[in-house]
Amino acid sequence: MTENSERRVISVIVVNEASVLSRITDLFSGRGYNITSLTVAPIPDSKYSRLTIVTSGSVRVIEQITKQLHKLIPVLRVYEHCDLVEKEMALVKFPITENISDINSLCDAYNGKIVDIGDDMIIGMVTDEPKRVENFLSAIKKYNPKEIVRSGAVALER
Repeated sequence: MTENSERRVISVIVVNEASVLSRITDLFSGRGYNITSLTVAPIPDSKYSRLTIVTSGSVRVIEQITKQLHKLIPVLRVYEHCDLVEKEMALVKFPITENISDINSLCDAYNGKIVDIGDDMIIGMVTDEPKRVENFLSAIKKYNPKEIVRSGAVALER
């Protein structure tokens, strides 16, 4: 990120139909804007979906992104979040030879738990603010994670 560039979370409410996601990502790539995280899910009991987009840019760039999103036909609303609750999930696969109690304690410290134990692996899950998920992923390195999957951010304005 450049000096004037800030991390921003934008929610977009769209009609849940084919090609909408493609049009939105085309808008970003066509203008050279980066998407750090993109999460999409249908809104229950409606014909709409919510996209949560994490991006970065200057105030001017974010305003431009918001204006361009408003121009897309299937877009109903665009929110640039200021005061929000933001969460992200991570699943991590560890070798069964690692200390299960230490892994469980670490998961617990980051609003998580062990969600599966197999013959040769342990899977832990955490759900927290993106920065805290990042901290968790740094802390678990000494337990030799085999695989890590992150969900991307979801957010709601307060």
